[in-house]
Amino acid sequence: MTELKVPIIGYMNSPYREKFGIPRQPNLVQVESYIEMVEPYNDLLAFEGIDEFSHLWLIWQFHDNKNQQDSHKFRPQVRPPRLGGNKKIGVFATRSMYRPAPMGLSVVQLKEVRKVGKSVRVYVTGSDLLNGTPILDIKPYIQYSDAVVAAKSGYAQHEPERMLVIWSESAEQQKQELIQAQSLDDRIVSELEQVLSLDPRPAYQNDAGRIYKMNFAHLDVSFSVGLDSITVVDLVQL
Repeated sequence: MTELKVPIIGYMNSPYREKFGIPRQPNLVQVESYIEMVEPYNDLLAFEGIDEFSHLWLIWQFHDNKNQQDSHKFRPQVRPPRLGGNKKIGVFATRSMYRPAPMGLSVVQLKEVRKVGKSVRVYVTGSDLLNGTPILDIKPYIQYSDAVVAAKSGYAQHEPERMLVIWSESAEQQKQELIQAQSLDDRIVSELEQVLSLDPRPAYQNDAGRIYKMNFAHLDVSFSVGLDSITVVDLVQL
């Protein structure tokens, strides 16, 4: 059988600079990001008519998975975070990154396609992709066929509950200083709070009093987790 060779058509530029903190599904956080198209796919003619669609399918590659399985080390079961990271379930019944083909599929909202110098950028919101993710294809989302209102979604039938995000006094002061220095804007603050509200910790971590760290956009964020709230304790510009 001939091996399929899939070209990379572009790379995602997003505020998610590490896997820690990335939402486990698209559209849970309305982050703004863009795909930088590469030659020969950076041609505006390839996007003629795309502005008539509100959403897009992105097909992409898991490129930073150090433990990616190969065909000789197939694991038929994984531990989904939604089930607490303790219960095993079949890999094909999950969206786990540990799967035979390192490919992902996400629906995002299209903002615009813009020519920037010699580059063509596709701006979207709702992405759950790590910065630098290779994009393999872009397809329009078709509402009447792609949206199945009565679909059953097993253990992931409902959106995860969100936690209240609180800023400590020192972190609030750091935030305001960065805003005044024009190093931070309200959009990034809103996106960060949306990410934190979903509790970005791995499912198996529940250490009371622990300070967690996360890189988001150009920020190094430290936070602690309570019963129903998350507190930002430190905010440093990278």
